[in-house]
Amino acid sequence: MIHNWFHNTLFGNTIEQYCYSIVILAAGLVLKKYLSKLSSRFIYYFFRKQGKAIGAHKFMDIFTPPIASLFVLGTLYLAFNKLSFPVEWQLAPEHSFGLRMVLHRLFQAALILSFTWLAIRVTEFSGLILIEKAKATPHKTDDQLVPYTKEIVKVVLAAMGILIMLAVAFDLDVVSLVAGLGIGGLAIALAAKESLENLLGSFTIFLDKPFTVGETIKLGTLEGKVESIGFRSTRIRSIDKTRVTVPNKKLVDAELINDTDRTHHRAAFNLSIALATSDLALKNIIADIKAFINAHPLTDSDPIIRFRDIKDQSFDIYIAYIVKTVEYDEYLQVREHINFEILSILKKHQANLAVPMRQLINATTA
Repeated sequence: MIHNWFHNTLFGNTIEQYCYSIVILAAGLVLKKYLSKLSSRFIYYFFRKQGKAIGAHKFMDIFTPPIASLFVLGTLYLAFNKLSFPVEWQLAPEHSFGLRMVLHRLFQAALILSFTWLAIRVTEFSGLILIEKAKATPHKTDDQLVPYTKEIVKVVLAAMGILIMLAVAFDLDVVSLVAGLGIGGLAIALAAKESLENLLGSFTIFLDKPFTVGETIKLGTLEGKVESIGFRSTRIRSIDKTRVTVPNKKLVDAELINDTDRTHHRAAFNLSIALATSDLALKNIIADIKAFINAHPLTDSDPIIRFRDIKDQSFDIYIAYIVKTVEYDEYLQVREHINFEILSILKKHQANLAVPMRQLINATTA
C-alpha cells in the first residue's frame, strides 16, 4: 500500500522522487555548517606548516564561508537533479530561452562566483602568511608592499570571475563588452572622480613613500601610527588609540610630517622674569641656564639663551634647545628636568616669574 503510494505521480514526478529531494535538501542545509568546517580543517592539515603563524581558527574563518556556499550548490544540484518539469508545461529546452535556461545559467553563475570567492580567500590567506614573514624582516617596505599586492590580486580575481561568469553562464561576448566599457569610461571616471583620486593617491604613497606601515605621522591635528594602506584610504591608530580612516587623496595633497624620520625634538619658549630682577641676576640666570642645558647628555650643543625683550610687565628671556631623541615621551622627560632646574636657578638668584597685570590688579582689589 505504502509502496504503491510512493509511486504515485504529481506534476510529472513520483512521491518517492519528491521525498528523495526533500531529504537531500534538508540534510544538506542542516549539515552544511559542520561539513564546511570539517572540510576547512581537513584542508588546513595540508597547509599547517605554512599557516602556523595564522592558526587553524583564522584559516577556518577565511575558508568556511566559500566552502559552505559550494556545499549549498552541491546540495541543490543533488536534490533537484532527479526532478523534471511536467511535460504539459511545454517548457523550452536549456539551449532556448525559457525557465530551464534561466535556472541553468543562474546555477552556473553561482558556481563560478563561489569558486571565485574561494580563490579570493586563498589570496587572503596567502597574503596573511606573507605579511607575517614581512614583519620578521627589518625592511618596512615589505609591510606595505604585501597588503597592497594582495588587494590588487583580489581585485583582478574578482574581475576575472565576473568576466568568466558573463562569458560562460550568460554567453556574452566579453571582448566586445570590455571594448564597450572603453567608450563609457569617461562617464564612469567622472562619476567616480573621488574614488579615482584616492586610487591615484595610493599609487603615489606606494611609489613616493612619504611613510610606510608602522611609522608615526602627523596630519593637521591628527597624529598616530599607520596600520594599513589601502586603495582608497589609509588607517591610522591615533595617540588615544582611536582608529582613523583617512582618504589617500588627503594624505597626498596635505602637508604631512613623518615623525619616525625625526632625529631630534626642539623646545622653544619665553621665560618672563619680574621687573624687580637686577641686571647682574639676569646675566647670571642666563649663564646658569645655558651651562646646565649645555651639560645635559641629551641636549645638542649651543642652545639659544638670550635676553630678548623688555616689556611693561617683564624681562623676557628666549630659550631654545634641541633634545637628541626620537621618542616623544623621552623628550618630555628631558624638558621637565630642565624646567625644574630653571626654577631652581631662579630661586638661587632670588628672581621671580613675572605676574600678568590683570592678576596683579585682581589681587590688589580683592
